[in-house]
Amino acid sequence: MALKIVFNKRADNKLDSTLEYLKSEWSVRVANEFLEHLYETLDVLSIFPEIGTIIDDLKEIRGFLATKQIKVYYRIKDNKLIVLNFIDTRQKPK
Repeated sequence: MALKIVFNKRADNKLDSTLEYLKSEWSVRVANEFLEHLYETLDVLSIFPEIGTIIDDLKEIRGFLATKQIKVYYRIKDNKLIVLNFIDTRQKPK
């Protein structure tokens, strides 16, 4: 059974800013292709949530590379896949 996909506020804001960047710097088509690929990846994660790498054992945070440049961080809780954040892998982490 697939988990329900839920975005927290940070992930929702990060997705919006990523889409705006893609639209302004590339094109609407590229932004739409990214969004389609991201949702396909999240659908797979909702069916097989354990395929992500464990990032933080205590907080039960997992990470999964959605595209070459974007890593998705998420948690599994109460039959939900909670998307916590998106990180551009080309950036230096804080």
